[in-house]
Amino acid sequence: MNKLLIGTTTVSMLMLSSWATANTTIELQRFFGACEAEYGKATDVSAAVGECGIITTLVNKFDADNPDIDVKVTTVEWPGYDQLNAQLASRSAPDVVSMHYSAMSDYQSRGLLVPLDALLKDQKIKATDFTDAAISSVTKEGKIYALPFDNWTMLFHVNNNLMEKAGLMKADGKPILPTSRDELFTQGKQFYDATGKPYLVQILANETATYARIFYTLMMQQDSPFFADPSHIDLSGKDAKTALSFMKDIMDKGLSTTDMDYPAAVSGFANGDGGIAVNGTWLIGSYYDQSTKADNALSNGYSVFPVPQFFKQKDATYADGHGWVVPRGNRSDEKMAAIGKLFKFLYDNDFEWSRTGHLPTVKKVIASNEFKSLPHRSDIAKIAKTGQALPAGVLRQFAIQDILGEELGSAVNGDKSIDDALETAQYRINDLLENI
Repeated sequence: MNKLLIGTTTVSMLMLSSWATANTTIELQRFFGACEAEYGKATDVSAAVGECGIITTLVNKFDADNPDIDVKVTTVEWPGYDQLNAQLASRSAPDVVSMHYSAMSDYQSRGLLVPLDALLKDQKIKATDFTDAAISSVTKEGKIYALPFDNWTMLFHVNNNLMEKAGLMKADGKPILPTSRDELFTQGKQFYDATGKPYLVQILANETATYARIFYTLMMQQDSPFFADPSHIDLSGKDAKTALSFMKDIMDKGLSTTDMDYPAAVSGFANGDGGIAVNGTWLIGSYYDQSTKADNALSNGYSVFPVPQFFKQKDATYADGHGWVVPRGNRSDEKMAAIGKLFKFLYDNDFEWSRTGHLPTVKKVIASNEFKSLPHRSDIAKIAKTGQALPAGVLRQFAIQDILGEELGSAVNGDKSIDDALETAQYRINDLLENI
C-alpha cells in the first residue's frame, strides 16, 4: 500500500509539473530589426531605445509577466510580405504579424486576416479609444483587422543652427517655416545665400517611396479625389500637374540636395549638409539625441514639424502606420485569448512605443502630459487628426507606391516631361489594378 501511495503521489506530482509548465505559444513575426545581443534578455521597457530595442523589450516583459504564455519571435527583413505570402500559401502562417496599414487591404480583401472586433472587445478595447488616423486605417468593411500600433509620416526635421545663420528663426526659438509655395522658394534662396547649402535634404536616389509620399500629401492638401474610385487612379487633373510641378520646381531652383539615397540623406542632415530634412517620424529620437551632445551640426539646434500646408484646401498629411494582424488559421480559444492578452499589453504600452518617434494610436496617450513631455511631440501631435491614408479599398498600395514614385522621380529629375510621367503612371497603376 505504501509503495502504491508513493507511486500515485509521484505520478500526480509529474502531472502537476507538466501542467504548470504547459504554455500557450504565440508565434509572432515582425520587422523592426534584430538586436538580441543588446536587448535579448531586457525587460525594463523604459530603458530601451529605438524600434528594435523597445519592441524586443516589450515582448520580453510580456513573457516575464505571463509565464503561461510563450511568445516565439521571428524577425524578418523589412517588410516581410514575401515570406508571409509563402507561409499563407503553405498554411503555416504565424499567429501575429506586424503589417503596414497600406498593405492590409491586399490580405483582408482575400479573407486572409481574422477580424479582431470580438478579441478587442474581450479586452475592453474600443474603436473609440484610438485616434481617427489609426482606426480609419485598420477598419475594412466595418470591421477591425489590426491592433493599431502607431502612425508615421514624413516631417520637416530642421537644423536650427543653420536657420539662425540664415535669419530664419523667431524670437521664441522656433524656425520660420514656409506657409505657401512662394514662401518656400523665397526662404530657400535666403537660406542658400546665407549658408551656401541647400535648403532641403531629400532622398532622391534609388528611391520611390519618398516621391510618392510627398505627392500624396500635396494631393491631399488640394482635397484631390484622385482615388475617388479605389479601383482606379486619376492623375489627369490640374491637381496632379500642380503637385508634380511644385516638386520639380524645388529641384530646378536648387533648393534640394541631389543624388542622395536614404543613408546619405540621413547622415547628410546629421552632418549639416542642409537646413531641413524631409524624412520620417522614426528619426526624431536619433536626431534629438544628437542635438543634446556637444560639437556637432545639431548641437542645441534641432526641431521638427509636420510638412507645411502648401495648399489651403485641406489640412492633411499622408500617413501610414504599423499594426498587428492575425492571419487566417485554425487556433484554439486558449490561443486567441492569449493573443488578446498580448494585444492588451501592447495597447497599454502605447506610450513606450511612441518614444520611437512614431505617433501613438491611443487617444489618452497622445493627450497625456507624459507624451507631450517627450521632446518635440507637441509640435507634431496634430498629425493624429490630420493624418490621412489612401482609401481603404485601394489594393496593391506598395506596388502603386513603387510605380508612382518611379514615374514622379523621372519627371523631377528631368528624364520625362510632367505630362508624360503622370500619364504613364496612371496607365501603369490602372493596368495593375485591373489585372489583380
